[in-house]
Amino acid sequence: MNPKSELQNPESKKRVLLKLSGEALLGESQFGIDHDVLEGFAREIRTVVEDGLELAIVIGGGNIFRGVQGASPGMRRAHADQMGMLATMMNAMALQDVLEQAGLATRLQSAIKMEEIAEPFIRRRAIRHLEKGRVVIFGAGTGNPFFTTDTAGALRALEIEADVLMKGTRVNGVFSADPEEDPAAERFPKIHGNDVIGQDLRVMDMTAFTLCRESRLPIVVFNMHEANHLERAVGGEDVGTLVHWSSEQNGAAASSVER
Repeated sequence: MNPKSELQNPESKKRVLLKLSGEALLGESQFGIDHDVLEGFAREIRTVVEDGLELAIVIGGGNIFRGVQGASPGMRRAHADQMGMLATMMNAMALQDVLEQAGLATRLQSAIKMEEIAEPFIRRRAIRHLEKGRVVIFGAGTGNPFFTTDTAGALRALEIEADVLMKGTRVNGVFSADPEEDPAAERFPKIHGNDVIGQDLRVMDMTAFTLCRESRLPIVVFNMHEANHLERAVGGEDVGTLVHWSSEQNGAAASSVER
């Protein structure tokens, strides 16, 4: 598979990196993990894996600890980010457990050494797990402070030669404004990455976005909380937004907004 190729035929996707935020696990809670949400994600993931998709997952830790934003006054950024890496591992372990309860084979790989609970991240081993039908969960971000789990998602997607990076959020794609604050915000079914940058639409942090742009890795943003949306998005249905890098730019991106 070639991550530099465009996603011309969504039905041809075979290997996917799914990026989930830690906040996605909150449900109605203010802190921690909502088990009902976790079980719902497991059902969605099992469906696409049983259909033959090779799936890897990167998950954040914002429901437990949000890096420098959750740090004590005066705490160094690097130290706070390392605490955030541990939070991602807690979420990754919870996700691994619920996926295995759902009957899926999994492997958890960590960017920092945790031999008792996870394999070290080894690119070739991760790819081999995927080829054998195992869901691979990548924890601890990139293993480095100052980088977000969005960047970890883009990096791991490129390393495993994924066909697409799918970002599961709580909204139905990329909008002209924040749909949770502006009810008049319009959704882009498809948008060129340069238009995302030009309109400051903030699909993900700029380091992650730049990695995707340089390797022409398509991104699909969709609502992970809607039933069957992962399966439908993987199948190429219009349930989110495809951020693409084709030579045919949208021009005025507003022309691509769903009316």
